[in-house]
Amino acid sequence: MRTAVFAGTFDPLTLGHVDIVRRGRALFDRVLVAVGHNPAKKRLLELDTRLAVARVAFGRDPGVEVVAYEGLTVDLARRVGACAILRGLRDGTDLGFEMPIALANRAMAPGIETVFVATDPSLAFVSSSLMKEIAGAGGDPSRWLTEEAWTALRAALGR
Repeated sequence: MRTAVFAGTFDPLTLGHVDIVRRGRALFDRVLVAVGHNPAKKRLLELDTRLAVARVAFGRDPGVEVVAYEGLTVDLARRVGACAILRGLRDGTDLGFEMPIALANRAMAPGIETVFVATDPSLAFVSSSLMKEIAGAGGDPSRWLTEEAWTALRAALGR
């Protein structure tokens, strides 16, 4: 079984994330959505909320599993026997950020490839940060979020 790890903070999960996972499923038998937990970093949504939102988003696909993790993504990939780390690219800035990480991961785990998937053009501007910014300013980013992610984001903002 070919497994890929798709890791992120998913604070909140966007339709861009969902698109990458669904397209990754066409390439891999299993996609492990790894929700990052770093106690040193402040997130708007609690880990349990981010996990629940992701589990609802992918719950109908038996080839997608949602887990929490800490540490290096490449270490998680090794532990679960993944052959790849799946990453979405919105633009050249993402590539500039992701490439050194991919090269470091390859040096640490030569058997694990990083697979880049270009984001759907209609979602290329969508980021978790932008969704929080729009919602925080009273806007409605719901068209770029799952229903559960939008509900969680509104609750976190007290709306």
